[in-house]
Amino acid sequence: MSTGAAPPVVDARGGRSPAGRVAVATAQLLAAVVAIFALTTLLPGDAAEVVLGPDATDEQVERLRTELGTGLPAAERLGDWLGGLVTGDLKTSLVTGRPVVDEVTDRLGSTVLLAALGLAVMVPLGVAVGTAAGRRPGSVVDRVSTATVSALQAAPQFATGLLLVGLFSLQLGWLPATAGGGSLLSPAVLVLPVVVLVAAQLGWLSRQIRQGVLQTDRAPHVTHLRRLGLPERDVLLRHVLPGGLAPSVQQLARIVEGTLGGVVVVEALFALPGVGAGVVDAVQNRDIPLIQGYALLAALVTITVNLVADAATARLSPVREDEP
Repeated sequence: MSTGAAPPVVDARGGRSPAGRVAVATAQLLAAVVAIFALTTLLPGDAAEVVLGPDATDEQVERLRTELGTGLPAAERLGDWLGGLVTGDLKTSLVTGRPVVDEVTDRLGSTVLLAALGLAVMVPLGVAVGTAAGRRPGSVVDRVSTATVSALQAAPQFATGLLLVGLFSLQLGWLPATAGGGSLLSPAVLVLPVVVLVAAQLGWLSRQIRQGVLQTDRAPHVTHLRRLGLPERDVLLRHVLPGGLAPSVQQLARIVEGTLGGVVVVEALFALPGVGAGVVDAVQNRDIPLIQGYALLAALVTITVNLVADAATARLSPVREDEP
């Protein structure tokens, strides 16, 4: 006789079901929204005084405080902000007077282009390097690739960027040092920023893939398939790579987050008009609504990336025969 109890929110691989993952992601997003509001509320100083400057009169400062609602109880301000989020209203920038949504989306294209190009280069390169090293542990390829990516990872992004600018821009004159107000669609403008992004994150991905491929390549079921005479190409593409990539998907989520964080440094270094530069300007100007908008975007991207990575990991992980 059925008790009417809901089944556990798990899938065949022992992880959360899609509905369970979405529920957890929704809870994380709500927690992030509350944390963003709390942290921006606790920022020291008076936003009205910072925005208006030292020459503002007391009346002007008080008027702006009223517009910002800084004198209202925190719960009421949080409720007002949450209500705006539901309707897509993130308030207006204190500096430009434009809607926060417009300010963020205007800069988003540059950042998305830069991050997408970096990942498009990094992921295939990381898979190739990690797979080659993992299938031949201790070989020259393994030692050279591990040493190279470790050295690139250890160097700070800012230092790597300055070295590349000094060599390829100032000394050789092959590439522009900054965007300089030019079009981001020019490949020359994006070469150095993409190289800096890839250099900083490639080591994490290639080492994780190396370890996964190394373990999977020596697994009993892979050894058995080779004994059966299955072509090595099929063994690699259908069994070694999927099993080796499964633990790397979560690391790839961390890499995406690291890439987005590194964009702030890269955009500042190469004068690219993206989200990273917008965050710096918003913090300097104490533009609270704009800071909240950028923070919300970062939280949304991070949670979405982890949600996709969690689902992909479950899809790539092999189901054991003894599992129910």
